[in-house]
Amino acid sequence: MALPWKKKMIWRERLGRNRTILGEKIREALASVVPITAIVLVLSFTVAPLPTATLLAFLVGAALLIVGMGLFTLGADTAMTPIGERVGAHMTRSRKLWVVVLVGFLIGVIVTVSEPDLQVLATQVPGVPNALLVGAVALGVGVFLVIALLRILFRIPLSRILIVFYIAVFGLTLLVPEDFLAIAFDSGGVTTGPMTVPFIMALGLGVSSIRSDENASQDSFGLVALCSVGPILAVLILALIYPAAGTYTPVALPDAADSRALWRLFEEGFPTYMEEVAVCLAPIAAFFALFQVFALKLKRKKVLKIAVGILYTDLGLVLFLTGVNVGFMPAGSYLGRQIAGLPYNWILVPIGMLMGWFIVQAEPAVHVLNKQVEEITSGAIPGKAMCTSLSVGVAVSIGLAMVRVMTGVSIYAFLVPGYLAAIVMSFFVPRIFTAIAFDSGGVASGPMTATFLLPFAMGACEALGGNVVTDAFGVVAMVAMTPLLTIQMLGLLYQSKLRRAEAQAQVQDEEIIDL
Repeated sequence: MALPWKKKMIWRERLGRNRTILGEKIREALASVVPITAIVLVLSFTVAPLPTATLLAFLVGAALLIVGMGLFTLGADTAMTPIGERVGAHMTRSRKLWVVVLVGFLIGVIVTVSEPDLQVLATQVPGVPNALLVGAVALGVGVFLVIALLRILFRIPLSRILIVFYIAVFGLTLLVPEDFLAIAFDSGGVTTGPMTVPFIMALGLGVSSIRSDENASQDSFGLVALCSVGPILAVLILALIYPAAGTYTPVALPDAADSRALWRLFEEGFPTYMEEVAVCLAPIAAFFALFQVFALKLKRKKVLKIAVGILYTDLGLVLFLTGVNVGFMPAGSYLGRQIAGLPYNWILVPIGMLMGWFIVQAEPAVHVLNKQVEEITSGAIPGKAMCTSLSVGVAVSIGLAMVRVMTGVSIYAFLVPGYLAAIVMSFFVPRIFTAIAFDSGGVASGPMTATFLLPFAMGACEALGGNVVTDAFGVVAMVAMTPLLTIQMLGLLYQSKLRRAEAQAQVQDEEIIDL
């Protein structure tokens, strides 16, 4: 009789722990989402009034976003990260290169097809079938995840690989139609979102764990960076063989006469995103199940914990995607149109920068990266410093993106000098900061950027009479670029402080010897 009671007590303790952790995650999500919600409310009551239904849909979406982010990050901690670490460690212990190549490629394709950000972008790209764009991007990630894993195993410096492939990227851009340029770079940004980042970063930790050298943990970073290059190359190659032609369709505004009709909008969205997320998560769950049966053979308790984590991830992403697609996307598009139509439409730039500063904190993958950076560096690179650097970078990038929308300046004018500066800086900062910087570029450009800032830019571009495909697309690419500079600047600051501390310690030692 005692055994059932003990089991009940254990389950109650676990449930209590999960509730406590979930509460912490939701508080983190609340702190991330409230600032951007406040900005939209201030704008809607002043310079850019929103229709009542659109505003109410936005507020309901914000609530779903907060709960969804909390559940998702809890699921990432309990399922995605453990799966990635165990799969990575196991396949490298096999000491068979073909296993690393095959499994790495399959994981890259599976998690990319599962990435909700990519689905969001694909639906907004005119003239290219969704399946074709998603398939090309998935192949790109699969190939480059293999390259990233081999880089860890063979200890190849990340900066060398990045130089080679970015030369190839910018060489190809000279051959493809201009309409594809911004879309290609946007594809690289959205690929590394809430589904991909936890899994890939954990995979890097698992692969690097079999190495015993002092740089092993630092080399676990950089997978996201390389997996962001693959989609750019894949879409550029697609542009050479597929003649796209299509027109941009503006985002439809919510139409709800009363509260029941408003809820019906979300009620109709839930089944759609439940099916979408289930399709996205099914390949990952199936892959883990097969790996568990034939290789991992984890204990039942651990498998059950991972299964519960997958459910948390599923529910969190359903709430998140419903909130951002039904509530955030129409609000972003309408605000962009309203502000661009003002006589003083130059305020698009400062408003965009303000949104960029806060919206990056609402990206689920950013929290995953900051946590891993703080853990691996034992607090030497604090999460607060990472957050500030990312906010600065994204604020600048959105400001520049708004300048592009207003002037029609080619994205080349920003991407070429930006990436060139980032690669040059990589030779002067500690290696770990280069890897973290290029990873940060991928995680900063997630679902919030794709479903709020991109529609905001599209709405503004449409109101100004610009070319949406060439001038508005590219926001995600800009968001992915600027953290490469700001995080490496943080690395230079860190290096300078470290040198001063070492010099001061040396002076003190000399004084002690003289005494």
